[in-house]
Amino acid sequence: MTSNLNGKTVLITGGSRGIGRAIALACARQGANIVIAAKSDEPHPKLPGTIHTVAEEVEAEGSRALALKLDVQDENQVGEVMQKAADHFGGIDCLVNNAGAIRLQGVADLPVKRYDLMQSINARAVFVCSQAALPWLRESDHGHILNLAPPISLNPKWFANNAPYTMSKYGMSMLTIGMAEEFRKMPVAVNSLWPRTLVSTAAIEFEVGGPDLMAKGRKPEIMGDAAAAILQRPPSRTTGQCLIDDDVLAEEGVTDLEHYRYDPNGPELMKDFFLDD
Repeated sequence: MTSNLNGKTVLITGGSRGIGRAIALACARQGANIVIAAKSDEPHPKLPGTIHTVAEEVEAEGSRALALKLDVQDENQVGEVMQKAADHFGGIDCLVNNAGAIRLQGVADLPVKRYDLMQSINARAVFVCSQAALPWLRESDHGHILNLAPPISLNPKWFANNAPYTMSKYGMSMLTIGMAEEFRKMPVAVNSLWPRTLVSTAAIEFEVGGPDLMAKGRKPEIMGDAAAAILQRPPSRTTGQCLIDDDVLAEEGVTDLEHYRYDPNGPELMKDFFLDD
């Protein structure tokens, strides 16, 4: 069966490493054109991957790639990147708002500069990027927006020690709900995707818990495969949903998840933030 992503153009913010890279490669395997839009234009001394190395990996999968440097905090640059992507591939069919910032500190200790960064890269960027991509998404016959954001829980434990970060991620989730209703008649599907367990990325290693925590997570590829599965669906089938990666895969008949473990011999997997059950 022909993939619904074959020949479609998927633009991914923060696509140079981690979950963004995994989504890029998963969609490339389905025949999509991939736009890798991120700040990582030059190699980082500690973190592997740039927009250019991911573009090479996409092309190795047999798909077309375009690497564009992007700071999602700059709305003028966002508009320019959307235009370049649409000019290059003839449109934009799917937008993945993956770029993110995290710092798990409370109000008493978090520097204002870091607060502003999280609000700007998380919730504000979803608004800016979605608005900028919308003229092309609404012209597509397969318009999708996918935000890397959690289901909303008002359990105080998710606010007690890191309310600023929680606010920024829940802002993304609320935009998912609002845009899904606003764009339903276009139709452009808008959904969120979140992992059941920790995903072992550089953000976890350097911002959250260090190398020991990595062994309690799954590889980013689980999010890549789940994202590709969502983006393949007709826009009218699924919209306004806050989806969990393993639930999405289960719907596709994938129930054996052992190959996604970061450390096959590691300890029990750790549940991700914002999941109460």
